[in-house]
Amino acid sequence: MINWDRVEELHEEIGPEDFDSVVALFLEEVGQAICRLEENSSRSNLEADLHFLKGCALNLGFNSFSLVCQTGETLVSEGNEELVNLPGLLATYEDSLNEFQLELETRLKQLKRSIPKPSSIG
Repeated sequence: MINWDRVEELHEEIGPEDFDSVVALFLEEVGQAICRLEENSSRSNLEADLHFLKGCALNLGFNSFSLVCQTGETLVSEGNEELVNLPGLLATYEDSLNEFQLELETRLKQLKRSIPKPSSIG
């Protein structure tokens, strides 16, 4: 569900302080988009919301969720928005989020242990 290599890469790119902020922003923005999907029975802006969610998911390594969003986005672009499985999409997000939250701390601790310490020159 989660591409932990991507999570670790992002953590290394932006550093631990900014990583926490990025995760918080991701959860906030994705949460808002999910609310729009749940509240919008007419499914207006569905393709744009799915595209947005797909991009967010890829950035933070939520691979399974990203694939479900991609499938939905493709269906909408082909005129088949009624075939988009929103309950399945939401369940995939919840499952991905649960895995992410359960394993993140352990994965980041493993990452810290695997980074070589600078040698002292003496």
